[in-house]
Amino acid sequence: MIRTARLRRRRPSLGRWRLAQLSPLILTVVIASLAFATPREIAFSRILPAAPALAASMWPVLPTVALGALCLVIMVGLSLVFQDLGTWYTAAAIVAVTAAAAYASCARLQREHTLVRTLQRSLLPRELPEQSAVEVATRYMPAQAGVGGDWFDVIPLPGARVALVVGDVVGHGLHAAATMGRLRTAVHNFSTLDLSPDELLGHLDELVARIDQELAAEGNGAAITGATCLYAIYDPISGQATIARAGHPGPALMHPDGTVTFPDVPVSPPLGLGSGMPIETAELHLPADSRLALYTDGLIENRDRDIDTSLELLRDVLAHPDRTPEQTCQAVIEALLPARPSDDIALLVARTQRLDPSQVANWDVQNEPTAVAPIRAACTRQLETWGLDHVAITTELIASELTTNAIRYGTAPIRLRLLHDRNNLICEVSDGSSTSPHVRRAATTDEGGRGLFLVTQFAQRWGTRYTARGKIIWTEQSLHDGAAEPGGNRVCTVNGGSSNRK
Repeated sequence: MIRTARLRRRRPSLGRWRLAQLSPLILTVVIASLAFATPREIAFSRILPAAPALAASMWPVLPTVALGALCLVIMVGLSLVFQDLGTWYTAAAIVAVTAAAAYASCARLQREHTLVRTLQRSLLPRELPEQSAVEVATRYMPAQAGVGGDWFDVIPLPGARVALVVGDVVGHGLHAAATMGRLRTAVHNFSTLDLSPDELLGHLDELVARIDQELAAEGNGAAITGATCLYAIYDPISGQATIARAGHPGPALMHPDGTVTFPDVPVSPPLGLGSGMPIETAELHLPADSRLALYTDGLIENRDRDIDTSLELLRDVLAHPDRTPEQTCQAVIEALLPARPSDDIALLVARTQRLDPSQVANWDVQNEPTAVAPIRAACTRQLETWGLDHVAITTELIASELTTNAIRYGTAPIRLRLLHDRNNLICEVSDGSSTSPHVRRAATTDEGGRGLFLVTQFAQRWGTRYTARGKIIWTEQSLHDGAAEPGGNRVCTVNGGSSNRK
């Protein structure tokens, strides 16, 4: 059984719901009785102004058709008792004003509902990014009460890795959808720093706590404490997945032979509680063609069945290795989606893929300047083996500059790694130093310091990733037509360039 730390959503009690259903009828009878029991002057001056407020209070619990039928029955019934024509006009005026206010309230609520749906759809990823680490399929199913704050994301990371994210914001409506967008944006920003899952969730926890403090100081807005999130990083080279979760249900893992397990991933408190406890991670080895299913609590929590029953049902549905992720998503939704869902559902199914060892090349680099020339020659030979001659010149330049930089400013051990998938060629140079190069403008009289500027001109992306033993400077080149080559469409101005000195 998976135990999930979460905040329970408040649901109105049965007695309170019945009172809300009966109160409009009681108020209607009272106002109509006062209208017929008092002179017309008082009815028009004091009772009619209350009709719009009555209609607005009636609309959330009574549809427009039921409201009109109720007013018609009261009007006809009372007209049979009171034959006075002025009284009839008074009742007709009350009905007209009430119906108009109800129609306006109906239109307002419809606009708000459309706005929330549009906002929620725009904040969820419309198209999943192209990457080669996993094959992904997703689903989002809104609750009967409307859209909520459940979300998912797929974020490509350097080194052909990918981040898989699923989160849940407490509540429904506009506030939940907007909060979901804020958290998703924050996760994207933290991911650009290439943080580990525990560090990322720690920063996200601090952000949620700070947002709640600001809302409490302003005295408006609902608190977002209690939001949950699961963040996983998968490396297709090693097959390792690092997973951390804050108050969120754990993943389901289907092995290539069809066996389904629920890995024991340590659970931390929901976001924003400020417990100060460190977030733990779990390391999973995922063979090629495994399935990793991430979901929100709405999938397994149902009033008609307990969580253990839902998990066993999920296990049975996932135990079909012949299905694609898209087919698996559809089968899970058909099997577990309640007839009247009380909570929205986000589901992400990822089929893992591995890079073949022949797609990766590694070299140890001696910590001396004379090691650069042999490294350039080795890169050229490897690219010829891969059939990537069209990017050989730029790759040789990038590898030479990064290796020289590591020798001059870094510490041993220094390693160079090239890897390629169907879309990109990635060059990584690692060393034992934690200092990172940065681009700055070089003076005209400077003799050097323009190497990193050249790298940024010919690489599609570049960055720094910190490890337990130092750092990795990486670049990414596109293998599609139009990849940058010296003498191509890119303009590289040496004078006034930028420096790669630390």
